[in-house]
Amino acid sequence: STERAGAAPAMTPDGTAVVYLVDQAEVWTASLAGGEPRRLDDGGHDFCFDPVVDPSGTTVAYQAWRVPDMAWDGAEIVTVSLAGGWPTAWRPDDGAAQQPRFSPDGTLVAVHDGSGWLNVWWGERPLVDEAFEHAEPSWGPGQASYAIAPDGSAVAFTRNERGFGRLGVVDVAGGEVREVARGVHGALSWRGDRLAALRSGARTPTEVVVYDTSTWARRTIAVGPVLGWEHAVLPEPELVELAHDRTVLHARRYRSGDGADRLLVWLHGGPTSQWAVTFRPDLAYWMGQGWDVLVPDHRGSTGHGRAYQQALRRRWGELDVIDTVAWLAHAVAEGWAPPERTVLMGGSAGGFTLLGVLAAHPGGVAGAVAAYPVTDLAELAAHSHRFEAHYTITLVGPLEQTERYAARSPLTYVDRIDAPLLLLHGTDDPVVPVEGTIELASRLRSAGRDVELHLFDGEGHGFRQPANKLEELRVIGAFLHRVVESRGR
Repeated sequence: STERAGAAPAMTPDGTAVVYLVDQAEVWTASLAGGEPRRLDDGGHDFCFDPVVDPSGTTVAYQAWRVPDMAWDGAEIVTVSLAGGWPTAWRPDDGAAQQPRFSPDGTLVAVHDGSGWLNVWWGERPLVDEAFEHAEPSWGPGQASYAIAPDGSAVAFTRNERGFGRLGVVDVAGGEVREVARGVHGALSWRGDRLAALRSGARTPTEVVVYDTSTWARRTIAVGPVLGWEHAVLPEPELVELAHDRTVLHARRYRSGDGADRLLVWLHGGPTSQWAVTFRPDLAYWMGQGWDVLVPDHRGSTGHGRAYQQALRRRWGELDVIDTVAWLAHAVAEGWAPPERTVLMGGSAGGFTLLGVLAAHPGGVAGAVAAYPVTDLAELAAHSHRFEAHYTITLVGPLEQTERYAARSPLTYVDRIDAPLLLLHGTDDPVVPVEGTIELASRLRSAGRDVELHLFDGEGHGFRQPANKLEELRVIGAFLHRVVESRGR
């Protein structure tokens, strides 16, 4: 097909031209007076995100990077004259940059982790130099984790406090920081004396809020659907840390409140990701069933600085497994739950890690629930969509290292998986091929293992249809009862 997709349009200040992306790989401009569009980038990058125009209408800035890097590995901020010319690219020596913006006086503002943490930088200085992240990884264009005041005097920014969120505002000239509100914020937009954002928390469904920037009073405009969870008990988690393997591991522990010694260890996907403390009805459901939940951030997770996130390079299937095994041992040592009352859960990349843990730590759990897990790394690399087409190279290594890819693929070590296993997968998954999960179940059955496979017709990477989401809960509940409750204490 010759069709090309335009995205992320940005107008010039005088409204005479628009700058936009094509196929998330090229930056173009078009005059509204007519004429042929012109390409601004030099073709030297494989991906381009988030073009913006400076107040004078003469300069464009955008985020760009080259494969096999992902955006969070080595993205640059590129500037180019709107009139044409050779682009100039910059990034920190050991870091990646994102979210370019221009202040009213033309200063280039961006988020980067050259200091070791994703902080907002005003030109060549950090506005708030701290060991907290001010943004998430660039999984797509359009992130807005900070916003500049219309007069350029202040910047509102989001802060990730080891999974908890907070909104702050910093005075550009003096550096004073005001903590405005708790909660995970995003999609910040500052116009006049109003700041709009999305906000969520452990007890707060995603809502559209507006702050009066003269008083920082908050008004809720709209609340997202809660789908019957209005009366659910949603306690906030406690932060837990574990010194292990010359680092400190991070997790959040949700306690059901009734003293249960049953534990779900729930692994996030990504793996370059994190489950921040937002409204999660799925957690509330299982806590309502008397389960405590531990959400580990293994090395490679976001929210804990660049070194922690980059530690998983070439070591996916190793460090994430080691870290999860460490948390399982810690849970037993602390008396949170014995192995026979502990169950692993994870989807996608989390399912991949889960399978590795079962092989590396026999007897460590009563069972495991893996949703749309990665089972064959070579197949994943061959079928990944464009954005993630080179992701496995950074996480595992060059594709030519076939022995490494095979050794870390669950289909290779089926004989070492002996815990009861529930597998869930959508038949139309465009990210992780369902055939791998079907093959894994077949091999486990042939080896005499306890395995259940449930396929969801028409579902993709994750389950969306309400009936299927209810069926997912029912199937998981029956499995948990069988492997934990029916076996007694």
